[in-house]
Amino acid sequence: MTKGSKWLLGTVLAVAVVAGAGLFARGRLRAVGAPRAAGQARAGPQAQGVPVTVTPVARRNVPVYLSGLGNVVASMTVTVKTQLDGRLDQVLFKEGQTVHRGQLLAQIDPRPYQVQLEQAQGSLVRDQAQLKNAQLNVSRDQELVRQNLIAQQQLDSDEAAAGQFEGAIQVDKAAIDSAELNLDYARITSPIDGVTGVRQVDPGNVVHAADANGIVILTKLDPIAVLFTLPQDELTPVLDELGRSGTLPADAFSRDGSTQLGSGQVTLVDNQINQATSSIRLKAEFPNPRRLLWPNQFVNVRLHLTIQKDALVVPSTALQRGPNGTFVYVVGPDQGAEVRPVEVSLIQGDQAILSRGLQPDEQVVIDGQNQLRPGAKVVAREAGQPAGAEKEDAASARAGRSGSSTVAQP
Repeated sequence: MTKGSKWLLGTVLAVAVVAGAGLFARGRLRAVGAPRAAGQARAGPQAQGVPVTVTPVARRNVPVYLSGLGNVVASMTVTVKTQLDGRLDQVLFKEGQTVHRGQLLAQIDPRPYQVQLEQAQGSLVRDQAQLKNAQLNVSRDQELVRQNLIAQQQLDSDEAAAGQFEGAIQVDKAAIDSAELNLDYARITSPIDGVTGVRQVDPGNVVHAADANGIVILTKLDPIAVLFTLPQDELTPVLDELGRSGTLPADAFSRDGSTQLGSGQVTLVDNQINQATSSIRLKAEFPNPRRLLWPNQFVNVRLHLTIQKDALVVPSTALQRGPNGTFVYVVGPDQGAEVRPVEVSLIQGDQAILSRGLQPDEQVVIDGQNQLRPGAKVVAREAGQPAGAEKEDAASARAGRSGSSTVAQP
């Protein structure tokens, strides 16, 4: 064997030795790491406990509300129309202006009606003079009849003429009253306290009593009303409360429910149920000094029906539904999850009122139920506790177990 062949054979043997040593070391590492990995797998989340959020069952007085969707209506709406035919001389209001009862809004040309008044007054003077002459004739005729100088028929004729003039005077007075009324109608005044809307006609136009649109629409905004509906099943408790206390407070909220717009009282429960919707209509009246409520606005109305005292309350997120009905998960002192059937009497907002199934101060799960099974161990944190606190609690528990002389087997 040559010197070069010996060198090449030595190099190949050295590489083989190094590769064998590497494979041997890798096998040892796998052998050592396998039990550790298996132990970590067995000591996973289920061994530590399922992280959940809990809250205690509370006993408190709970106000009971009923909610319905409604729309705002003005307490009074008046279409101001002319009662005369004539030219509109003046409009004395601004659109959107607040006006008061009796305030002058517009003026119809009064001259034709002033002429009618003067004519009626002239007719009255004329007929009064004729009546006076007829009465004098009757007085003279009476004396002449007593002296048998004229026939009774003449006296009767003169008395009839006097009666006709008395009737004419009554007609003249009525004509005067009518002309004065027309002059008053020529001054168009506000019949209510309210707010003017869009002007329907401009000065200079001839308006008629038969016009459909009128001159302006007035609405009374304070107080203001809301018409809303409730399911027909709520009629009995509403009537019971109205019969007991005589009043039923109502609050109006914006359509998204975020802003309270007013507080008032229920003033009407409709006298029939809508068969198409199985609902009952109610009316509530609200003071509206800031005009937060506006006609035709959609609002949510909440009725304060009663107060349920000493009720067992849990967050509605704790409720779970299964084949056997409604249940909650209760965390016991051993940190185990227990399924507890409950009976719900009312869900009020984000709170559920229970009639049976739980006791005060029991811890119910309100978050993390989807990972739970009956009997599962949990790592619980109170509602409002910072996130990650359950991890700290689990780490503390593990630290305590590692410092103990007894090691729990997975």
